[in-house]
Amino acid sequence: MEGITYDLVIIGAGPAGLAAAIYAKRARLNFIVIEKTGGFGGQILETPDVDNYPGLMGSSGFDLAQAFRDHCEKLDVKFVTDNVVGIEVSGSIKQVFGEEDGYDCRAVIIATGARHAKLKVPGEDEYAGAGVSYCATCDGAFFRNKTVAVIGGGDVAVEDAMFLSNLCEKVYLIHRRGELRAAKSLQEKLFEKPNVEMVWDTVATEIKGENMMVSSLMLKDVQTGNETELPVNGVFVAVGILPNSNEFTGKLAVNSGGYIVAGEDCAASVPGVFAAGDVREKKLRQVITAAADGANAVTSVLEYLR
Repeated sequence: MEGITYDLVIIGAGPAGLAAAIYAKRARLNFIVIEKTGGFGGQILETPDVDNYPGLMGSSGFDLAQAFRDHCEKLDVKFVTDNVVGIEVSGSIKQVFGEEDGYDCRAVIIATGARHAKLKVPGEDEYAGAGVSYCATCDGAFFRNKTVAVIGGGDVAVEDAMFLSNLCEKVYLIHRRGELRAAKSLQEKLFEKPNVEMVWDTVATEIKGENMMVSSLMLKDVQTGNETELPVNGVFVAVGILPNSNEFTGKLAVNSGGYIVAGEDCAASVPGVFAAGDVREKKLRQVITAAADGANAVTSVLEYLR
């Protein structure tokens, strides 16, 4: 252990964690932010355009994350690079265990976010990084002038398909239902793309490859049961997210999806522990709601510490 008992430890440096850090600094709390990669921004780093954050229409995800980080650095927020592997929260002094060190504190905000869900089909793990990707903005440039498939029906899948349509010769958007779940404004933009083809009521059953690279995608029509093989150079998976909550399971209440149970005040099931952002049970997971969670969580922390 460092030998210091902090007022607060914030785990995670995405929008929720960074917003919490800003509010904690203004409240003059003695705290640190722990981020396992030494980076910042969370999932918004993978978003090419953020059109729904008030006042910053058209900003890139990276630019918005950088603005959050710059704000924290101007306030002299202390960041620690470590991978949190567990917590002990039963007493009045909480313990956060990292691979590098341990950290004692009076309160904890868990803002660890979420990660991409997998298809769980044959070939997915085998060709990960060799044609299978979970981040269009990260890997799209490798597929310039090629044919790719995006699998999913939400905002992320549509955004990925639109981004890739500007790079690739052909983009297939494969969705298991007959209509998308994405925002209507995004759908309207997508349907204007001449090189994007919708494949409705269809699921992927296998990813095949040749010479250690993806070469095709096996598909099944959920209505007829017919199976087809679609030649593609890349597969972008966008079928949802999973909370980064494994390190806290057994210590806090989580719902059936693994999200930490916490209300709008962000208070988790154990006094002194709070959950903010995508890791929390909530209806809407967006940058604006994550940032709001960060502010709410610190307000609740102050009430708890008093």
